[in-house]
Amino acid sequence: MKNFEYIKPSTVTLASELLKGEHTAACAGGTDLIDLMRNRILPEYPKRVVSLKGIEGLDYIREEHGSLLIGAMTTLNTIARSALVKEKNPMIAQAAESVASPNLRNTATIGGNLCQDVRCWYYRYPDSLGGRVNCARKEGHLCSAMMGENRYHSIFGAAKVCMTPCTQGCPAHTDISAYMEKLREGDVDEAARIILRANPMPAITSRVCAHFCQEKCNREQYDERVNVGAVERYVGDYILEHHERFMKAPKQENGKRAAIVGSGPAGLAAAYYLRESGYGVTVYERMKEAGGCLAYAIPAYRLPKEIVQKFVSVLEGMGVRFVFNTKVGENIELETIRSENDSVLLDTGAWKRPLIGISGEELTRFGLDFLVEVNSYIHERPGSEVVVVGGGNVAVDVAVTAKRLGVPKVTMICLESREQMPAGREEIERVLEEGIEIKNGWGPMEILKESVSSEEDRITGVRFKACVSTLDGEGRFAPVYDEARQMEEKADVVFMAVGQRSDLSFLDSVCRVETDRGRIKASEDHSTSQEGIFAAGDVTTGPATVVRALAGGREAAVMMNRHMEGAPLSVETGECRQGLAGFLPECGNISCSNEPDLVPAGERGVNREDRKGYSYNMLNSEAGRCMNCGCLAVNPSDMATALLASDAVIRTNLRTLGAQELLTSHTRISDTLLKGELILEIQIPWDAAGTISGYEKFRLRKSIDFAVVALAYRYVLDDGVITDARMTLGAVAPVPMRRKKAEAYLIGRKPSGETALGAAKLALEGALPLSGNAYKIDVAETLVRRSLDWSGKDE
Repeated sequence: MKNFEYIKPSTVTLASELLKGEHTAACAGGTDLIDLMRNRILPEYPKRVVSLKGIEGLDYIREEHGSLLIGAMTTLNTIARSALVKEKNPMIAQAAESVASPNLRNTATIGGNLCQDVRCWYYRYPDSLGGRVNCARKEGHLCSAMMGENRYHSIFGAAKVCMTPCTQGCPAHTDISAYMEKLREGDVDEAARIILRANPMPAITSRVCAHFCQEKCNREQYDERVNVGAVERYVGDYILEHHERFMKAPKQENGKRAAIVGSGPAGLAAAYYLRESGYGVTVYERMKEAGGCLAYAIPAYRLPKEIVQKFVSVLEGMGVRFVFNTKVGENIELETIRSENDSVLLDTGAWKRPLIGISGEELTRFGLDFLVEVNSYIHERPGSEVVVVGGGNVAVDVAVTAKRLGVPKVTMICLESREQMPAGREEIERVLEEGIEIKNGWGPMEILKESVSSEEDRITGVRFKACVSTLDGEGRFAPVYDEARQMEEKADVVFMAVGQRSDLSFLDSVCRVETDRGRIKASEDHSTSQEGIFAAGDVTTGPATVVRALAGGREAAVMMNRHMEGAPLSVETGECRQGLAGFLPECGNISCSNEPDLVPAGERGVNREDRKGYSYNMLNSEAGRCMNCGCLAVNPSDMATALLASDAVIRTNLRTLGAQELLTSHTRISDTLLKGELILEIQIPWDAAGTISGYEKFRLRKSIDFAVVALAYRYVLDDGVITDARMTLGAVAPVPMRRKKAEAYLIGRKPSGETALGAAKLALEGALPLSGNAYKIDVAETLVRRSLDWSGKDE
C-alpha cells in the first residue's frame, strides 16, 4: 500500500473543505477503501484520506415524525441489533445483518456501505487473474466480462463509465454505440437523429471515411470488428431517402445571417447546423456545383455524385442559399461578404499543387487535377506506364482511377512503410486488389526524361532514393534518406500526389486574416485574427480526412453561433443517454462481420460504386454484434438496495436527496455527490400497519460473501390485498434495480403462488444474461416468489 496522509477532522465543515482538495478520499468504516488501496486496485491512489470517525454526532438511531433517523456513521452492527429498527423497518435491520461477517459489521457504517465501489472479478481481484486489469472503470475502455468470466456480473446491462473507444476514435465523436442500440430496438429514426447530432452527412462519410472508429472497436480483440461504416451507410441513405423527417427548415428565423466561403465538408456541415437553428445561410462556391472535394476529388466509385447532389439539394430545401461560379476575391470581395453578414466561415480547402523541388518536376501531373478532370467526365487513358508518387488517399484514388481507365501498369511509390502509409486500410486493400504494385520506403530524386524536340521533353521514368525514416523523435515529418541506395522506375506519366496547398489570394487588403505557413491561422475555437471571421477544414489544417473537416465545420458553427449570441445549437443540446446500456445477450456468438457485396475487380469502373449497401437483415445482424461497451460490474451495497425499496431520503451537508436520485443516477455515489458533499443522515419511513417487508440475499458462503443476488421488498396489505409495493433487486446491475412493473402488477392482488409467479416474471423482464450468469435470473425469480408465496410451497 502506498503512503498517504491520514487526517481526522472534528467537524463536518472541516471535513468538507478537506474533501474539496485533489487526490483526497473520505473514509467512514474503511473496510472498502483500505481494501482497494491494499490490493492496488485503483488506477490513482489518494494522497490524503479524510477519516470521518472523529466527527461527533453522526452515530445515532432515533425516531421522528414517522421516520427512522440514522446517522451516517452508525455501524451496521448497531443497526442490525437495534430493537427500534427491527420494529419500525425490519428490512433495514435484515440488510444490515446480512453484511459479510460480524467483524465487518462492527466496523462498516451505513454511509460507508452506500458509498462502496462496485464488485467485479476483473476490477477487484487482479492477483487471481495474473495481474492488474486496466478495465473501463479504471483507465482502460474494455470490460472483459462481456466475452470472459461473467458469472457474477450484471444481468441488466452495462454502465457507461467512459467514452466508448469507437466514439473516441471518430473525429466527429458520433455516439456509435447509442445508435447501434436504437437499431437493435428497430428504431431507425432515432438512430438517425443520434447520428445527425454529430454528423449531418453520414451517407457521405460512411463511404469515404477511413473508419477510425472501426480501428478502435473492442470487438476486434476477440474476433472481427463491427462494420460501423456499412451500418452508418444504411442509416445515412435512409436519412436522405426520408430527409423531410430529419432535415427540415427551421420553424422560426432568428434574423441573423451567416456566410460560408467554400462548400467542402466543413462548410456544408456548418451550413446545416446554422440553418437548422434559424440563421440565414449563404454559401459562396467558385465551382459550378457544391461539395468541394466531395464533388470533384473523390472518385465516383467511392462516392457517387448523386449522393453529394442529393445532400446539397436537401440543404437547399432547408433554405441554405448557394451562389455558384463565384470566386471570392474576384467576383466578390471578402470585406463585402463580412459587411453583409453577422459571421463568416472560410472553408476554401487545399487545391493548389505543392512543388517539392526536384529536376523535371514540371513534366509531372498533379494528381488532384487529374481526379477533378475525371469527375468532370474526361475519361481518357493517361498513359501506358504510370507512376503515382505518394501514399495517402489521394494517391490511392489516382492510382486506382488510372488503372480503371485502362493503364496497363500502375505503380504507387511512397516514403512510408506499408504500416505507416496515410491511406486507410481499406483503400490500400483496394489498390492491391486492382493489381497495382506498391513500393514503400522510396522518395523521388529526379524525373528522368528524353528530348522529343528542341522545345519538348517527355518523361521516361523516375529516379528514387531510399527513405530510412519519415518521422523524427517527436513524431514530426522529417524524412531521412540514404542516397547511396537508388532505384529507377520506368514511366511515361508521373502523377505527384504528395499533398496540397491552399490558395489564399482571396484574402483582401481590408480583411487581413492572419496566415501561417500557407494556411489560415485559426484558434482552437476556429476564430481568426479578424472579428467575426472563422475558418475550418483543410484551409486551416492542411489536407485531412472528410470526417475531420466535417467535425471542424460543426465546431466552427457552434462558435459562430456563440459569437452571434444565438440559442444553443442542436449539437450542443443533444439528450444524454439514460439508464444502462443494452445489447443482444447472444452477441458474443456472432463472430463474423457482415460484408456487403463487392463488385468483382474485373467489373469495376470509374463511375460505378464498388460496394453495395446492407439489406435490413444485414443491418440488424451487424448492429447485434455491437457489445455496447460499458462496465458490467454490480453494485454490492446491501443498504442501497434496502433504502431504495424503503423510499428513504438522504440528507447531506449541502442538500436532501431521494434514494432514487442518490443511488441510481450514477454507478458511483461519488459521481452524484458534489465536491465536498458528505452524507450525514438517512431518513427511513416506518413500515405502515399491514406491511410485510424483508431483505433476502443469495450468496455462496453466508458468513463472508457479498450478494450474488439480493431482494429488498415491502408490501402493504389491506384485508389481504396488496395496496402498495416496493421491490428492489441488488447485485444484478451496476445500480440497485427498482422493479416498477412488478410493483404495479401486485397492486390489487392477494399474495399467492400465482401472484408470485407473475411478479417474478415481470421483475426479471428486460434481463440481458451473459454467457455465464443466466442462473441469476432463476435465483432472482425464486427470491421474488419466496417473498410473495406464503403458502409454504415453492410454486
